[in-house]
Amino acid sequence: MEKQSPLNAEQMEDRLEELVDAALSSRRTATEPARQMATFERERQEFILHWVSATAKSNSEMAYQLAAHAHEAFNHMDNNGVEAWIIQAMDLFDNKGLTAGIASLKEAQQFARHRQQCVTGLALEDISAVLENFIHGLDGRLLRVEAGEHCYTDTEVVYLPSFLGLFPEREDNFRLYKAMAVHQWAQTWYGTLRAEHLQAMISHGQPGTALRHYHALETVRLDACIERELPGMFRDMRRLRSQLDTPKQDDRWQQFTQILRSPYATADDSRSLLLELDHRIIPQACCYQGTMIADVTLAVINQRIEQDKHKLRIALARLKEELEDADSSSWSQQGDVSETEVAPVKLRKVAASDLPENFTYELELGDTPIEIPPDVRSTVASIIQDLGAIPDDYLVAAGQGSYSMATQPSHDPDDVWKGTYHEEGAALYNEWDHARQHYRKNWCVLRERDVHPKFDDFAEKTLGKHRGLVKSLRRTFEALRGEDKLMKKQPYGEDIDIDALVEAYADVSSGLEMSDNVFTKMHKEERDIAVMFMVDMSGSTKGWINDAERETLILLCEALETLGDRYAIYGFSGMTRKRCELFRIKRFDEHYSDDVRARISGILPQDYTRMGVAIRHLSRLLHEIEARTKLLITLSDGKPDDYTDYRGEYGIEDTRQALFEARRDGIHPFCITIDDDAEEYLPHMYGAVNYVVINDVRKLPLKVSDIYRKLTT
Repeated sequence: MEKQSPLNAEQMEDRLEELVDAALSSRRTATEPARQMATFERERQEFILHWVSATAKSNSEMAYQLAAHAHEAFNHMDNNGVEAWIIQAMDLFDNKGLTAGIASLKEAQQFARHRQQCVTGLALEDISAVLENFIHGLDGRLLRVEAGEHCYTDTEVVYLPSFLGLFPEREDNFRLYKAMAVHQWAQTWYGTLRAEHLQAMISHGQPGTALRHYHALETVRLDACIERELPGMFRDMRRLRSQLDTPKQDDRWQQFTQILRSPYATADDSRSLLLELDHRIIPQACCYQGTMIADVTLAVINQRIEQDKHKLRIALARLKEELEDADSSSWSQQGDVSETEVAPVKLRKVAASDLPENFTYELELGDTPIEIPPDVRSTVASIIQDLGAIPDDYLVAAGQGSYSMATQPSHDPDDVWKGTYHEEGAALYNEWDHARQHYRKNWCVLRERDVHPKFDDFAEKTLGKHRGLVKSLRRTFEALRGEDKLMKKQPYGEDIDIDALVEAYADVSSGLEMSDNVFTKMHKEERDIAVMFMVDMSGSTKGWINDAERETLILLCEALETLGDRYAIYGFSGMTRKRCELFRIKRFDEHYSDDVRARISGILPQDYTRMGVAIRHLSRLLHEIEARTKLLITLSDGKPDDYTDYRGEYGIEDTRQALFEARRDGIHPFCITIDDDAEEYLPHMYGAVNYVVINDVRKLPLKVSDIYRKLTT
């Protein structure tokens, strides 16, 4: 094929004006971007014009800025790099607005430099699970690992950089991540981040300076602890320091901190040395040290201290009651209860050389040690980590009426979308942008809600109306439950497998050994099926479509209860990406009951049909179920649609991508629709054989049951 000639500046200007006309004015023209792009070869010109066109569908100003900075981007990157640069800018535009998106487009050179680091660098999301498992294998509280702006820990979460590219080898970057995580863990385990120490730093005349100096002193002590307890890890940390840190430690610093390397040194020693420290000899922070954020950490610790105190007192009260009941029962069998007194329950401090404070606690009934329940043991360990010991008032069992833990105030589910807290407790999902061929990160905000039950006679009327169909469905599904499967090519059986016998005879005629697998037998195979029904609750289902959906679900539940398959039912609707809703009708772990029937009766039309996010959430729920066959069956009356931004190709392509993700997880999607125009888009979304169109909505109950039977046999 003959290579096309490049477009000249005038031709490029015409193309650009057509694409970004809304961003042009008498003072701003496409002349200069067109002149720069005229120096590209034709393939590169078409590449950038494609992306300008795709970007213009979201925002004309972003498209113009892309054209204006494309020349600089190509000076530093190839097509793949430029594409990544554009996608990052559009992600910033989606999440932070126009100013952030334009700023990203203007930083093509910085992006190229960072991208080069990414080739050998390491993203935290790729290894966070590994790091989390590693520090869980150490002692102490189970810490989560998350990406953060700074490397620090609040004693609940270890925050690490989202990306590391300081080394040319990924293995070395992983080693640095691990060193950072271990140092943060050590701060929680060896007493650095105790409330009393952090409060002392905050109350200091120069809190910022005091905190940095305390951190430097504690790093010396923690390194010594790690060297004794984790020598292999310490060797890696020492190697990292030799590669990344500048060794400019003052001899006075070495002498000053010698006491901190003792096995008996504690954080109290660091605080004592802080008073004598000459700030001029403080070394620079080492590569894995990170920082301390005292106020944030102290707030987390104080909240946990109150919770742990309450939990321990409640646990002791419950344990006391259980022991009293057991002791009273024992004495009643001996015929004497009135003069019985139960010995007190108490915690006693005992030595434990493997703990940072060299002691732990044991539970005693009177003078007899008893086993500490796991929940009490974990609470005790948490208190010791925070306070160093258990105060006496913690050991007093809670009185009557103190058994309920304080809970956070919950928002009304009908009001939760109204304030700035609308994402609180919601799930965030990506959405596929077909024009950009890229996901919009955490784009959709989805919340599960319960359908308001309607206790009426709808279920009884439906069963009466379809009495004959109900009987037919039950007989059909009972036959499915007891259906035998014909197994061929068996070594023994009730009948001859003619096809297998012919093959065996052919083998013998060819001089091969005859196979013994020439029989057939009937085998009753256990059904192992989990089905998720996804019901359209958009506003377009109002009227008789809604009635048909509800009748269908009543008849399906009756039939499925006969069959014994596991199933769940959720409705979906919403308005814009910020308010996507799933309505719980029946969960997998819930029995078919009057409550479920009332929820089916309470199904009402809602808003729009944003399908992609609903499919992703329900696929995640279905993925958690152990089953050989997993079905996601959608009942709908039309194509994906939402207010302004989810119509046409965009909504169809996002739904198609969500269905592809479901199939990738071993889930088989199928769609049942009453939309007469479904032939135009369903084959593209579901595939040629994974949907059915029902022209007469009144036949929906019968057709859905028949389709289910065919799908599961």
